[in-house]
Amino acid sequence: MGDTKSGRDEQADDEEQRQRERELAEALDRGNEPEPVDPGTLADLEAGLDDLEYPATGTDLVAAVGEYEVPTSDGTYALADLIPDTEAETFDSPAAVSVRVERPTVAAAMTRIIEASRDVSGLEFGASQRAAYEKTFRALQAVDTLDDDEGVVAITDWIVDRIEATDDLPGSRAVRRRAAKYARANDYSVSADEWLGI
Repeated sequence: MGDTKSGRDEQADDEEQRQRERELAEALDRGNEPEPVDPGTLADLEAGLDDLEYPATGTDLVAAVGEYEVPTSDGTYALADLIPDTEAETFDSPAAVSVRVERPTVAAAMTRIIEASRDVSGLEFGASQRAAYEKTFRALQAVDTLDDDEGVVAITDWIVDRIEATDDLPGSRAVRRRAAKYARANDYSVSADEWLGI
């Protein structure tokens, strides 16, 4: 494909389609997982977001409803802790916000990473890398022998430290390796056919 406007547009459309397919596949993968956030709470959140103009940036959402509290089985999160306060992050609808916050531990981790990376000039956090990070965090949450939040927090801390030390995001394979190392250090055997089995 030549470097023309139509070629670039086609590549962007293809990337958007691949992202939608990845999101659908991940939604199906986690279909059997228990939801930490009550679906009724998410419906209330969506109703509260209906008055905003979409697409809305993370900054718009934090300014408008950042104090909104999302109750979970493990406690309560302020929406501002689950949505990155940045213009680079956009949401097409209230449903897109709900999808982001339905896994609060993962959303909080991703918010920390996105906010740490926004301060580094020229650093881009691509959709496939983001999806791999999220999948790694969900895999850590699924490890029965680990405290759900402890592993995610440890790996998030490591990623943020790497961003600050190198002005770059660690690759998704490096994040998976670090998560697998953490799981093994906490007496969980990671098999080769698991996401963390790298």
